[in-house]
Amino acid sequence: MFDPASIVVGLEIGTSKVCAAVGDLTPQGAFTVLGLGQARSRGVRKGEIMDPQKAAEDIRFALAEAEQMADVEIRSVFLGVTGAHVRGFNNRGIHPVVSADREITAEDVEDAIRNAKAVNLPADHAVIHTVRQDFAVDDLEDIENPVGLVGARVEARVHVVHGHGNRIQNSIRAVQGLQIEVEQVVFNGLAGALAVLGKEQKELGALVIDLGAGATGFALYSDSILRHSGVLAVGGDHVSNDLALGLNLPLGRAEQLKLDHGGALVEEGSNGSLLTLGSEPGLPDRTINLSHLRRIMSLRLEETLELVARDVGPLLAQARAGVFLTGGGARTRDLVALAERVFQLPVEIARTQDVSGPTASLDQPEFSTAIGLARFGALRQRRRQPPPGGWKNPFSSWFGR
Repeated sequence: MFDPASIVVGLEIGTSKVCAAVGDLTPQGAFTVLGLGQARSRGVRKGEIMDPQKAAEDIRFALAEAEQMADVEIRSVFLGVTGAHVRGFNNRGIHPVVSADREITAEDVEDAIRNAKAVNLPADHAVIHTVRQDFAVDDLEDIENPVGLVGARVEARVHVVHGHGNRIQNSIRAVQGLQIEVEQVVFNGLAGALAVLGKEQKELGALVIDLGAGATGFALYSDSILRHSGVLAVGGDHVSNDLALGLNLPLGRAEQLKLDHGGALVEEGSNGSLLTLGSEPGLPDRTINLSHLRRIMSLRLEETLELVARDVGPLLAQARAGVFLTGGGARTRDLVALAERVFQLPVEIARTQDVSGPTASLDQPEFSTAIGLARFGALRQRRRQPPPGGWKNPFSSWFGR
């Protein structure tokens, strides 16, 4: 029997679905998924809430389903956020060592970290994460812990993730309106990587791409350090829109064609393949060329992957373990082959790592982010202190923490 105090919940409010994952942290530190709930999302566009009332209804349904499956009462969540307003960058802070013997103390390190966190952001943005990377002492690089070394200066390097405060507040309020506490706001890209990357993959270097309906998030690790992150306001919905325009179809019909017959590559011999579509009573049936459908999809998906590659830039060479695709869009036929062509690296559909629970759910890429959010909460709970990056909640005045 699990301890109710050890229960953690991750909540992803996505463009196509709302997903809640309930997890349990054992005294030994093992993380188990106890329940998952999901609902079709109706009030979200490009990862951001547009209709608070509809979003709240969908959140309530997903949480209720997760509660029923896990047989728990959900009182708080770790809330995932995404959208084009979320950005990541690397920053550094320098602190001179002024002691007579020039030995670096823990206080010197904290001062360097504090300086690294003093970032200039747009007035309407707030820091979501400040993730510690490594340190340098004088000309000595890539130091994990400089305390005890001798030097004239210590430099701290961090990765900062920030977002538009009001847009994040919209998500927080949608949850709070259901009398559910928000434990912490977490970047979806970080949560997805936490769910699907093992220790060895982080050390070798890996790029995780979360292909959602309204946005595509990504995070790159190397030497077990978060090196780069970002979000594109492009996702599966854009593929459906392209099909609707290119094939002159209603959006709903285009979406169904994408799911039933779509693919990321134009297969050999498909040029003459035709799909017959039923029509309204009294109107003739329509035929669609399968190669035309997949060519439209391939162009959009290739452009999306190329935008990610361009954003990551030279750091892509550090992804020695390859590229890992997650999110609902990862299910697209032949997407792995297309991604290998774009990135010139091994590519695979990601699966959750070091997490137990219903196998069928753990192997589905669309659940990775919610599971990662819950796991993020479990790690915080295990450490009994602020999570990696020294979380100082910038939204405390918005939800009373």
